Amino acid sequence: MALRLYNTLTARLDEFHPLEGNQVRIYTCGPTVYDYAHIGNFRTFVFQDILRRYLRYRGYEVRQVMNLTDVDDKTIRNAREAGLELREFTAKYIEAFEVDRKLLNLEAPEFLVRATDHIEDMIRLVQVLVEKGYAYRSEGQTGGSIYFRVEKFTDYGKLSKIDLSGIRAGARVDADEYDKANPRDFVLWKAAKEGEPYWDSPFGPGRPGWHLECSVMAMKYLGETFDIHSGGTDLAFPHHENEIAQSEAATGKPFARFWLHAEHLMVNGERMAKSSGNFYTLRDMIERNYKPTAIRYLLSEVPFRKPLNFTFDGLHQAQKSLERLRNFRYRLTMEKFPAGESAGLRARAEAARRAFEDALDDNLNTAEALAAVFNLVTDGNTAMDRGEFRDGDRAAFLDVLERWDRIFAALEDNDHARLLEFGLAKPRPAAVGARDDGEHGDGHQHAVLVESLSDQEIEERIAARKLARDSGKFAESDRIRQDLAKYGVILEDTKAGTRWKRK
Repeated sequence: MALRLYNTLTARLDEFHPLEGNQVRIYTCGPTVYDYAHIGNFRTFVFQDILRRYLRYRGYEVRQVMNLTDVDDKTIRNAREAGLELREFTAKYIEAFEVDRKLLNLEAPEFLVRATDHIEDMIRLVQVLVEKGYAYRSEGQTGGSIYFRVEKFTDYGKLSKIDLSGIRAGARVDADEYDKANPRDFVLWKAAKEGEPYWDSPFGPGRPGWHLECSVMAMKYLGETFDIHSGGTDLAFPHHENEIAQSEAATGKPFARFWLHAEHLMVNGERMAKSSGNFYTLRDMIERNYKPTAIRYLLSEVPFRKPLNFTFDGLHQAQKSLERLRNFRYRLTMEKFPAGESAGLRARAEAARRAFEDALDDNLNTAEALAAVFNLVTDGNTAMDRGEFRDGDRAAFLDVLERWDRIFAALEDNDHARLLEFGLAKPRPAAVGARDDGEHGDGHQHAVLVESLSDQEIEERIAARKLARDSGKFAESDRIRQDLAKYGVILEDTKAGTRWKRK
């Protein structure tokens, strides 16, 4: 089955093939670094990571660019309020984004680029648009900003399917842009204002418009025409529409062939907003003792073209689903099975692999991909419990789990180690269920705590317990069992050895 992706540009599922050989070139709209990224941002970034990982899974070489918007009204405003120079201020949030990216197992793009490192390139693109008659200099009170002449670009609206005559003035446009020739035109170069950072240019001192930044960085690293442009659905208009207009007006060539947009993240059925008290960053969730791998899982389980309703119940269920997968892998790797193999079980593993890949080929249908793997988990656990599983079946089942983790990247229980690495873990581990998380608004007293043991740490303690039992040190063995119970780890001694699971 070929990979098909929903292309906003064509408004249909299109079969994907790269422009050039085996290389896929992707541009990703990254964060505006005026504050910590929120979980709505990460819904889009997790989708983009799954796309990237699955393309690599299918054997493609991926060349991805992600921008960092480090100059706009918000970054300038917040830097001024913090009493810092713009670059120093944004550096803090770029570093924070990099930490968050690693905590969520988002692969690093080949190019993570600051807008302010590409000002000269932006000036050159504006010059081209002026020379071609697509841009003009205003002479109003803003002191000479440069605007794109929308009516001259006849394909305007082809991405968002918006009729040019119906575009209202003021849609995501600065309030001070009142000297345009046409209300629908958008700014390419903003004339300098007192107290704001600026760069010298042939048009006078100023700074780039938001839309201009992405066009320049995409074409610099990926070429004038590339494979995929992705972002949140809120960016389709006007941001991505304006990117297409200015890029194609300058080059006379198609800009991006596929446009992929992730739908909104809701919180308890409502739009996320600070004023509503339902606005969460990844740091907020860590403070509430939720694991980054559980957050990643929750953000990935709903296909990207469907709205995702984020709830604490859903996050709790995500952690339980992860523990089910981890416990199944532990059984596969640690239990002893009779020699031989079952043709029926190996066939089920192969069918699960095909179903997993078919689901992802179908517009990255992560829900169906997860269902395929969990059906296999049920089959495997049932066969083990009935004594039907054989040693020769182990590899096929482990292979499906490994393939799942290559895309979803949440199977390893390494949250605590990563949080320690970045100084975000609690200094003293807490017992699971030791307090009610209701004080944080989710109402649960559960085992979704960051202060847990990794799989390796649990297995080391189980090995120490076995050594104590074999040496007749039963008090020490009991102490280790009780200690593990404090971390929410339940032991079960069987003829095949000790099995464990998390509460």
